[in-house]
Amino acid sequence: MKSKKLQVHGKDELEIELSSSSRKPMDDSQLLRDLIEETTSSKSQATECPSYNDQPVVHKDLEYPKGSSSSVLETSSFSYDHLVDRVPSLCIAVVGATGELARSKVFPALFALYYSGFLPENVGIFGYSRKQLTDEDLRSIIAGTLTCRVDHHENCGDKLDAFLSRTYHINGGYNNRDGMAKLDSRMKQIEGDHEANRIFYLSVPQEALLDVACSLAAGAQTKRGWNRIIIEKPFGFDAFSSYQLTQSLLSKFEEKQIYRIDHLLGKDLIENLTVLRFSNLVFEPLWSQIYIRNVQVVFSEECGIETRGRYFGGYGIIRDIIHSHILQTIALFAMEPPVSLDGEDIRNEKVKVLRSIRKLDLDDVVLGQHKAGAGKADGYMNSLTPTFFAAALYIDNARWDGVPFLIKAGMGLIKHRVEIRIQFHHVPGNIYRERIGQNIDLTTNELILRDHPDEAILMKVNNKVPGLGLQLDASELNLLYRDKYNVEVPDSYEHLLLDVIDGDNHLFMRSDELAAAWNILSPILHEIDENKVAPELYEFGGRGPIGAYYLGAKHGVRWADD
Repeated sequence: MKSKKLQVHGKDELEIELSSSSRKPMDDSQLLRDLIEETTSSKSQATECPSYNDQPVVHKDLEYPKGSSSSVLETSSFSYDHLVDRVPSLCIAVVGATGELARSKVFPALFALYYSGFLPENVGIFGYSRKQLTDEDLRSIIAGTLTCRVDHHENCGDKLDAFLSRTYHINGGYNNRDGMAKLDSRMKQIEGDHEANRIFYLSVPQEALLDVACSLAAGAQTKRGWNRIIIEKPFGFDAFSSYQLTQSLLSKFEEKQIYRIDHLLGKDLIENLTVLRFSNLVFEPLWSQIYIRNVQVVFSEECGIETRGRYFGGYGIIRDIIHSHILQTIALFAMEPPVSLDGEDIRNEKVKVLRSIRKLDLDDVVLGQHKAGAGKADGYMNSLTPTFFAAALYIDNARWDGVPFLIKAGMGLIKHRVEIRIQFHHVPGNIYRERIGQNIDLTTNELILRDHPDEAILMKVNNKVPGLGLQLDASELNLLYRDKYNVEVPDSYEHLLLDVIDGDNHLFMRSDELAAAWNILSPILHEIDENKVAPELYEFGGRGPIGAYYLGAKHGVRWADD
């Protein structure tokens, strides 16, 4: 979320303010910001990945200053003053192009950005796989998944044909070093002799990630612009494996080049966390333990684990959902005001929150697993794979001292619900208490940020019921997005891919954030694995384990979504 100024020197002097917080489709003036991007060159290192004999060391005091970098290569600037009339080209490679994720999410998101004008007309889209495919074969495979949104029907067919004509296939074979050399050669043909930037989306299995990344670093990076790589979850299996993966990546790439993507963080709900708080005077003074009684983060899905992918059976919901999405949500919610909207400033504040979260006790955790039924999900699970997780977290700092953050994430539940619910303290010495009745919790003021169902911002307040007498009622003041905004909400992959193009990294986990999140979860994961803790079974399509209700009662919280 950077703001930058650049000077364009010519007959007339122009000063252009660039801000990714209010994006517009790319035109020549907007693309000029790439002319002042730091260029990144691949390091002159061996292609082989390093060994991992070193034990992990988590640096508690590590904080990245704004604009810092661990290499001269990332910070050195390339002067484009003499090429004002020529903007850098952009090549985007999707590694694992024939996989389900690439076909159903990545390519459709790239086409939506192309249609909207957020990709340059001369963009090159490359699909990299091990299959013997021609360019036309790949175009035929992805064409069926590319659709225009309701607000994107004008010239849809022409835009689709233009996008497909810019799409190429590279057969990487089974030797990624040779394959990446082919990719580099094909990209150079498209780029010509001008400045060029490259993005690599690594949609590959975890076991193949390092080989692909190391080969890419050695043979496919441009030396005439910046390079960025996008990595999908999971980011390791535990603290040690995550450390190994991080060290290997950092031996080949700069931190600023690495974008660890979690599509759940591309929702408008996540962006609204900071917008609502920092752009409205009414909320920021209330954002502390003085006024907030508890915070609930709920992520429930109706579907079973087959929709999460085959790897879920070995990783479970803690490593898949809690480690990235839930903890990042809490960090964005609870962080101190950042110095600016620059991605590094926001990351600096997020990591402070993660390091302040109290050690999690097994007594404050509930594990569940939905009962298996007919279907392929049975083959993905073992008896200890959790499909439900609830916990009470505490942030040990002055702002949040004593406030329970209750988190609940589960699959195979009664309804699909994604929301953050803030419950405020009761009114001290409430003079209307006798009008409220016995259950004072029913009159609790609440602020609800909801992504599903029906994206909305809701505020629960108490009011008088119209008519004679004095009767109180709890009502919701609501901003229902579908009523207020007559637009189709872009997919989260569109949002996050555009952030990568813009160099906005605030919704992507930095290495120290990754380590801090594992420090929270690793002790509890070790205890669960060591003691073979069996999850509580619950009915598919039910409300989840009953233990979650006892957990809430233990911390003085009633789950509001029930």
